Amino acid sequence: MTVLLLASIVVVALPSGRSGAPTAAWSTPEGSRPQPPVVPVDGTSCAANVAGMAGFTPVAALDLPARATGRAPAYAFDRTASMARGFDRVGYCLELNGPAGRQWVWTAMEPFTTDPGRLAPPTRAGQIVQQRVNDLEVATNVAGLTTGTGLPGYLEMWPNSYGPGGTGQISGAAADRYDADDEVLPALAYGSFQVHLVGGTRPTTTPPQTVLAVNGITSRSGPLAVGIGPAPTGNPDWTFAGNAGGFTQRRLTVYARASVLTIDRHPADRQLFPRDAGNGAVVEVAGRFTDPRVTAVQLKVSSGADGWDYGAVASPGGTFSLRHRITAALREYRFELRVLGDGVARRVGVWEGVVAGDVYVIEGQSNAAAGMQRGSAAAEESPYLRSYGSPVADGPRSAAARSWNYAVGDLTQQPGSVGQWGIRMAHRISDTYQVPVAVINGGENGRPIGYFQRVGARPDDLRTNYGRLRQRLTAAGVLRDVRGVFWYQGEADNDNAAAHLAGFTALLRDWRAELGGRDTRYYVFQVRTSPCGDGRSARLREAQRRMGDTLGVTVLSTNGLSGQEGCHFGWEQGYRELGDQAFAVLSRDLYGGPAAGVAPPNPRSASFLDAGRTAVVIRLRDDTPLTVQPGVAADFRIEGSAVSVVDVAYRPGGQLVLTLSAPATGATGVTYLGHTGAGPWVVNASGIGLLAFQGLPIAEPG
Repeated sequence: MTVLLLASIVVVALPSGRSGAPTAAWSTPEGSRPQPPVVPVDGTSCAANVAGMAGFTPVAALDLPARATGRAPAYAFDRTASMARGFDRVGYCLELNGPAGRQWVWTAMEPFTTDPGRLAPPTRAGQIVQQRVNDLEVATNVAGLTTGTGLPGYLEMWPNSYGPGGTGQISGAAADRYDADDEVLPALAYGSFQVHLVGGTRPTTTPPQTVLAVNGITSRSGPLAVGIGPAPTGNPDWTFAGNAGGFTQRRLTVYARASVLTIDRHPADRQLFPRDAGNGAVVEVAGRFTDPRVTAVQLKVSSGADGWDYGAVASPGGTFSLRHRITAALREYRFELRVLGDGVARRVGVWEGVVAGDVYVIEGQSNAAAGMQRGSAAAEESPYLRSYGSPVADGPRSAAARSWNYAVGDLTQQPGSVGQWGIRMAHRISDTYQVPVAVINGGENGRPIGYFQRVGARPDDLRTNYGRLRQRLTAAGVLRDVRGVFWYQGEADNDNAAAHLAGFTALLRDWRAELGGRDTRYYVFQVRTSPCGDGRSARLREAQRRMGDTLGVTVLSTNGLSGQEGCHFGWEQGYRELGDQAFAVLSRDLYGGPAAGVAPPNPRSASFLDAGRTAVVIRLRDDTPLTVQPGVAADFRIEGSAVSVVDVAYRPGGQLVLTLSAPATGATGVTYLGHTGAGPWVVNASGIGLLAFQGLPIAEPG
């Protein structure tokens, strides 16, 4: 898609305080505080109607052209450098004059960047903002647009092309039209500068609403699209509206409010802090006093009906550090920092949705990414399931995705994507043990083992999968706090067991050196086929099975699930059950849960049952009873002999008895291949299938 944007833009910083605009009986997003109507002075501009703008400084302005030229538009003025010492609030005023007369909208919010040069519409690669913003203020003379303060918002700012399919972060956004949640694409073309009102804490039924939009600024040619409020026809966010030529004035002004203190440490919105041995985490808000008018700072922490207050008296050149301990439970915390002083009393920071909980990593190829194939996992989503950044396989876009998100299961390569079985696993942990969970998924489709390796002295290289994942974990503050790592990869290695084993051994060594701690657990899913759709050989799967003995990892089975086709799994009898199995091993290993039926059936040894070599007994590693479904004999093979397996039966004590079609002269081993698609299977009571194995030596009887 290509979209273009050119007009007049100004950026300004405003003081705290309430503002308003003519307000009808419009629906209000959760958490908003509608304001009484403001009597307009002349009804033509933000400055004439919004008293709260008095504390902001205009730092940039752009008179948007009717059509794009392929070059960045020239500013009417650019004073963003004046905010180099810091700002604590940003604002935008869009003023239009067209068929409906003079229209204006003012919106202000918490900062989404510390770089004043990033406040105006983006024109260069990597300038991507795709995140929620708190404490949104909206005032306008356009009927139907919700106004007020303390509103939840969402920013979509990038120079890229974009598509209608979104991130899943915004309830009520559609995947088949351009609105408050769209998908950033690689090409540097068209561009989006949009502010939206959205619902608050999920789940919510409040539909998103566009506040302002300037689209098409990076197009090579073509008309810009501008608008205030939702578009009455076409795409709600004015994408492709091409209407800029219908306005005689198109000015965007950017504002910023200068900081009166420096905040060095604070939580992020929706951040999950890894819980400690005391079942919680300490959250710190700390900084330095820089304005002599500031006499004190106050930190208000709230969670539901509970509240805590902290304070520090200012001293010239002094510092402050206010700390609060949060509990790892299904409760969110809100932190609000205010300053006191003559002429500077105001709120300077608010951070919402903060939790403490557990962190897990998923890595591998498409079955690790685990996007929706057949059936949705949306019902597993919860406000207590989080992720950080995006698994997008692109360095600049990965670097730009530096915010905490709600975890979503159906999508891949989007902020918050954790995969279907990943979100099922996280949901079951959270629901069973009443603790928030963060999942960081770095999976990418169709990649061989070499793609995931650490690059020597460049562990954070964003051109590598390892570097992108490591940077996300570091930026999230959880690099050394990962409780478990899940690996699902091998289809793309085309049954090259040696390459896969060497590659994973090296990867595991690097993970153990710098990811998690001494007690971090590592789990490996044995792939169903390698390559996709081809299960005629099990050399790679046999190597994975042995990793449990040689590398100290826990091997999980993907056999026993009938919702698989060729390579991927549907939701039912597929990713849902894989999530249940992942939950079960974590429950057993980390939460004191039950052990029965958790481990997949795994052979220990094999021998002939009789001297005539007409039957083979496979002894399993535990005596958990198994169900042998009719027809499963076709998945067994006797190596070194032309005989076939005609029947398989379970014998108490953890044994499988294979009846052969004839004496197995020359037999050297026994293999179980499994198969693609639906059953039959050898499964335990939990539905977990027998691990595939190849060439298990057959001893003589006795």
